[in-house]
Amino acid sequence: MITTSRSIAVACPIRSVCDHHAKVFAELGRLQGHYLGTRRGAEGIPEELSHRLPLVGLLSYAVARTLPRYGESAKVACYPMFDAWVKRRIPAGTPVFSSYGYVVETFRQARATGGYTLMDGGNSHFAHYWKVVSDEHARWNCDLPPFPPAWYERGLRSLELTDWVFSPSSYVTRSYLDQGFPADRILHLPYPVNLANFSPEPATELPASPLRVVCTGGVSLRKGFPYLLEAMRLIRKERDAVLLLTGSAHPTMESILREYSDIPIDWAPMLPHAQLAARLKSAHVFALLSIEEGLARTALEAIACGVPAVLTPNTGTSDFIQPGVNGEVVPIRDPQATAEAIIRCYERRRDQGPARVDPDLAGSLDFSRFRERLLAHLATIDAVYR
Repeated sequence: MITTSRSIAVACPIRSVCDHHAKVFAELGRLQGHYLGTRRGAEGIPEELSHRLPLVGLLSYAVARTLPRYGESAKVACYPMFDAWVKRRIPAGTPVFSSYGYVVETFRQARATGGYTLMDGGNSHFAHYWKVVSDEHARWNCDLPPFPPAWYERGLRSLELTDWVFSPSSYVTRSYLDQGFPADRILHLPYPVNLANFSPEPATELPASPLRVVCTGGVSLRKGFPYLLEAMRLIRKERDAVLLLTGSAHPTMESILREYSDIPIDWAPMLPHAQLAARLKSAHVFALLSIEEGLARTALEAIACGVPAVLTPNTGTSDFIQPGVNGEVVPIRDPQATAEAIIRCYERRRDQGPARVDPDLAGSLDFSRFRERLLAHLATIDAVYR
C-alpha cells in the first residue's frame, strides 16, 4: 500500500519557478530535498534540505562566456550528470517534481519504486513547443533549432514518465490535451507574480501623439516580433507611432530589425521594477505577440499598471484579458488584426484614461494564493495514492 502525504524531491539544475514549489513543500514539511546545479540555494529552503552540484552551473557558465553560441547546448549536456547525481541521492519511492528533460532517469526510478512524478509545464507541451517554434524559424529562414535537439529528446522522454502536470495557463493546458495527456492529470497553477510595484497610480498624462506601444519581453522570433514590427508599419500609414523595447534583440531578429529600420524604436536597458512600471505607464498600449509562452509575466505587469494589452492566446496571459476592457486578444501571426487592436486600445486609453484593473488581480497571483492552489492540488494527488 502506498502511503499519502509523502515528502517530494524537487530537482532542477537551474534557479527557476520550481523554487516556488520547493518553498511551499518545505513550509508544509513535505520537501524531501531541493536539488540544484548552482552554488547557492533558494530562499526559504532550509540548508539541510538544499543539495547542490555547482559543477553543472560552473561548466555551463564557462562555455557560455567563452563560446556564447554553444552556451545552451553546454547546459543541456550537463543534464545527464545532474540526473545521475539526483537519482543516487533520492530514496526509493520518493515522488519527484521537475521540469522538461532535467531528470529522466530519476523520474524512471521514482515510478519503478512506487513514487510518482510531477512536471512543471512552464511552456507548452514539448512536442507542441518544438513544432510551433520550428515552423516560425522556417518562416524566417532561420537555421537554428528552437533549442538544442538533445533537450527536446530528453524533454519528450521525461513527459513519457510524467504522472501529473502543473499548468500555468489555458494555453499550456490545451497543448497537453492536444497531445492526448489525461485532462484529470493537468492541474491549473499560475505562477506567483509580485505586482506590488505595478499599479495605475500615480497616473501618467500622455500626449495624444505619437502613439506609444511598449513591450518589455525578449525581442525574438518566439515572441512574435516580426508581426509587431509589421503591425507598427501598418499603424504608421495612418498616424505617428513609436515602439518602446527593452534589452537587446536575439540574433535571430537582427536582419529582420534592419528590414524595419523605418520603425522608430526607443530602446531601454533592463530596468528595476520601479523604473519598469514608469516605462510601462509612459506608453498607450502594451503588445506581446508570442508564438509560444507559458505565462508572460511582463504582460501581467502592464495590465496591473492599467496599460491595455494586446496579446495572442499563446502568451498564456490572455487568460487575464477582458476584450474591450483591459486589452484585446489577437491571433498569432496576424499584423492586421494586431494593428486594429492596438488602435482600439489607444483610442480607449485616449478617451477614457487607464484601463480598468481588476482589484483582485494582485491578490490572485500572490504567493499565498499560489500556496493555497498547490495545497489543494496535493490533496487531489494524495487521494489517488491512498
